[in-house]
Amino acid sequence: MTGSPPLSKLGIPADYGKDPRLPRYDEAVDLVPVESDMFGRVQRLAPDTARDWQTMKQAALEDGTELLIVSGFRSIAYQVELFRNKLAAGQTIDTILRVNAAPGFSQHHTGKAIDMATPGYRPLTEEFEDSPAFVWLEANARRFGFAMPYGRDNMYGISYEPWHWSQL
Repeated sequence: MTGSPPLSKLGIPADYGKDPRLPRYDEAVDLVPVESDMFGRVQRLAPDTARDWQTMKQAALEDGTELLIVSGFRSIAYQVELFRNKLAAGQTIDTILRVNAAPGFSQHHTGKAIDMATPGYRPLTEEFEDSPAFVWLEANARRFGFAMPYGRDNMYGISYEPWHWSQL
C-alpha cells in the first residue's frame, strides 16, 4: 500500500483480514473508461471487465433489464479517504468494516468489481435483490464471467451486497 497510511492509523485492527481470511488486492494499472455512473462520475474498469460489462449490460437490456454502474475501480488512496470521511462523520471503525473492505482488501482495487443498480430501486441497498435486474444477474451473470462474492453469510464476513459483482 505504497503512499497510504498504515491501517492502524485508520483504527483498523492489526489482525484485519486474518479471521475471516480476506485476500489483499493490488491496484490495477491498466484501466479504461466505461461510462459515467448515476452521479456523473466516469467509472473505469480493467479492459476485459469493461468489455464483458458492456456485453452483459447490452444482453440485459435486450431482455428488458437495465443495469447501471454505481462504482467500478477504486484506488487504495480513494478507499483511505472513504474511511476517513466515514470516521469524520462519526461512524465507528467496526461499523465501516462491516460494509467496506479496508484499503488494500477491496475488490474494487482490481478494476474487476462493479457495484450495480437499476432504475426504481435505491442503489447500494439490499432492496436491489428484489429487482428484476438482480433476478437477471443471478440467471445470467456467470455467462459473462461475473459472480456475486458477498452473498448472505459469505466466507469473508462482509455484509450481504447483492449489488456487488466481480470477475475475480
